[in-house]
Amino acid sequence: MERRRCLASLGLLLPWPHVALAAGLTESDAARGIRTALERGALSAVALLGRTDGFLANPRVRIPLPGHLEDAADLLRKFGQGRRVDELVTSMNRAAERAVPEAKSLLVQAAKGISVDDALRIVRGGDTSVTEYFAGKTREPLGERFLPIVTRATERVSLAQKYNALAERASRFGLIKPEDANLQQHVTVKALDGLFLMIGDEERKIRQDPLGTGSAILRKVFGG
Repeated sequence: MERRRCLASLGLLLPWPHVALAAGLTESDAARGIRTALERGALSAVALLGRTDGFLANPRVRIPLPGHLEDAADLLRKFGQGRRVDELVTSMNRAAERAVPEAKSLLVQAAKGISVDDALRIVRGGDTSVTEYFAGKTREPLGERFLPIVTRATERVSLAQKYNALAERASRFGLIKPEDANLQQHVTVKALDGLFLMIGDEERKIRQDPLGTGSAILRKVFGG
């Protein structure tokens, strides 16, 4: 007990979970601020990506053909397959654009469910600590929601079916990476990458300019 008092007097004991809060900032404030940041980032990302050209026209998130097919695209064009290649790339990105709105309810649910302990651990974290929390909680279930939508959107493109058949055979011989062996899985992974990239962008904006958010709780939590 005496040792604990001594450590406390030296400032070596911090409140659970070892996060020093700014003056006037309560644990409840921290949790509310993180929930608000989570919801704001999610809704902003879904609005940006879940619309026509949300992926296709944005070079930061535009989904390319999987590795070896991307390398072969120029050759396919030389043999008169340019239209089919473009059709496939467009269908991949349209599939991601259709899938992303499905994320809204799950992301908002994750934001509402954040605990005080989780909030305290990330409130003073890095520029994307909120986004990393989001990804850890939702990436797997979101992938399960996205995949059927992506599959329906791409299965109508004949080149996608041919790619999967070829890639499956090539992967047996180690010629194609396992993650590139299925076009729908590739699109789903890239769609999630784009989604969390956009959420991270929104989080950085909040941290860099909490006053500009117009939110009193975000100013209080991230302005210290």
